[in-house]
Amino acid sequence: MEMRGASESEVTAAIKSGNWVPAKMAKSKTRLRFDFNKPAPTNQKLYKYKIVEPIFADEAEEVVVITVKVYYSNEEVNT
Repeated sequence: MEMRGASESEVTAAIKSGNWVPAKMAKSKTRLRFDFNKPAPTNQKLYKYKIVEPIFADEAEEVVVITVKVYYSNEEVNT
């Protein structure tokens, strides 16, 4: 997760505030965009935004994070 550039607090925020959608194998996923304005750890290019996409299982007692995808972008999105 941290190797891809996402922190635990960002993953938690995405799960708590994002819109859950079905993923493969009875899992769920969500996305949340954060202001970034730094070089990405993967290629050192400067990006305005970071999108954190956790894929997880909503178990009876807890949410289990399977993996986290991180995307970097300079694209403006009107919400």
